[in-house]
Amino acid sequence: MNHYETVFILNPVLSDVQIEETVKKFEDFLINNGAKMVAKENWGLKKLAYPIQNKKSGFYHLFEFTSTGEVVMPYEQEFRRDERVMRFLTVKLDKHAIAWAEKRRARNKNAKA
Repeated sequence: MNHYETVFILNPVLSDVQIEETVKKFEDFLINNGAKMVAKENWGLKKLAYPIQNKKSGFYHLFEFTSTGEVVMPYEQEFRRDERVMRFLTVKLDKHAIAWAEKRRARNKNAKA
């Protein structure tokens, strides 16, 4: 099992319900294909560094999951098919990135407490 992280940006004109449906769709896709969700973060509405599809902001989400490599290609295909997704990036994490992600989650958990 490999450790992956996906960050995706959703269109800023979507309603809260549409955003939840989209996030749930991609989470369900991973779970139904045998992936295990490690972490899920909603980073909220953020300003983009440059316009994408004439939009200057977008809703950022992060998924961290473990899965086999065969799941990534169809997973990314789903992102390409969905017009609500403006950009996405999936990366395979090495041991150093996994340790950093665990520290980030712990820091975020302490900040919320």
